[in-house]
Amino acid sequence: MNLLEFTEKGIYCEKADLYIDPWQPVEKAIVTHGHSDHARWGTKNYLCQKDSKEILKHRLGADISLQTLDYRQKININGVNFTLFPAGHIVGSAQILAESNGERWVVSGDYKLEQDPLTPTFEPVPCDVFVTESTFGLPVYSWKNPEDVYHEINQWWQENRKEGLVSILTGYTLGKAQRLLHALDTSIGPVYLHGAIYNINQILINQHLPLYDAPKVTSDHKKEDFKGAMILAPPSAVGSPWIKKFIPYSIGTASGWMSLRGTRRRRSVDRGFVLSDHADWKGLNKAIKATGAQKIIITHGYRDVFCRWLNECGYDARVEDTLFEGELSEIGESTVEKQEV
Repeated sequence: MNLLEFTEKGIYCEKADLYIDPWQPVEKAIVTHGHSDHARWGTKNYLCQKDSKEILKHRLGADISLQTLDYRQKININGVNFTLFPAGHIVGSAQILAESNGERWVVSGDYKLEQDPLTPTFEPVPCDVFVTESTFGLPVYSWKNPEDVYHEINQWWQENRKEGLVSILTGYTLGKAQRLLHALDTSIGPVYLHGAIYNINQILINQHLPLYDAPKVTSDHKKEDFKGAMILAPPSAVGSPWIKKFIPYSIGTASGWMSLRGTRRRRSVDRGFVLSDHADWKGLNKAIKATGAQKIIITHGYRDVFCRWLNECGYDARVEDTLFEGELSEIGESTVEKQEV
């Protein structure tokens, strides 16, 4: 019997009688991070990394039953040891190591390898079986140095300000928005936040994350308050009535999808910045190699292509069906995130 199996409810550990990132309500679940395709409502008892605690309560309900662990803290459940390790994806994101009778499985959730000042860097965990995403599992996806992207964003903002335009920059409310805010040069002008981003920021600021406490856009603001300003908003704000209050404006979006020609045009934005909270092609391959695992299970993204590649490289790789969505929310196509904004 495998230590973990894929079922209609989620990734199940029969020996411990719990699920990892289930997509249906269950009795017990360990959650890799706070994005809604991994942390879903309805489970009776949740366990997560401690920095995800308030995020989960905000999204799933203040009264949920929730236990937390720190990174590298081990818990034994019915003879199975579970340990959480940094995934580098967003604040509180964790890889879950399950081990029993010498068998070691790692469920990585979503992850990235780049340095991030707001969350610990991805830590390879030796294992026999590695469960991985492949959101950007094609060679065409190759990320720039994030610092270069931040410089491009600030230059774009300066240019817009000189032309009397409001800069509207979109990114996912949890993770991407905080990276963008942390990277903005606030000497250029004022920064305002969409309410969904502001609410998440307040939670993270209360956790002592080094974030600028930018104000929320409210009906009390006058049009002149926004002149030359930077507005951070979720992707769903593009084309909504909310955005009209900033006319004249220029819209940019930060996403890994911006590396594909034509994506910016289809999303009705003026400028695209290639920035992702997921590993690119090289990052996926590097992470897998570092685990030492020979069996690889691919859950979402460019699964079939990446699976063929890994098998050609000598791994024993297979695809499993899940309801994880990766970075679809960045281009407004997520089925679970639309309610968040």
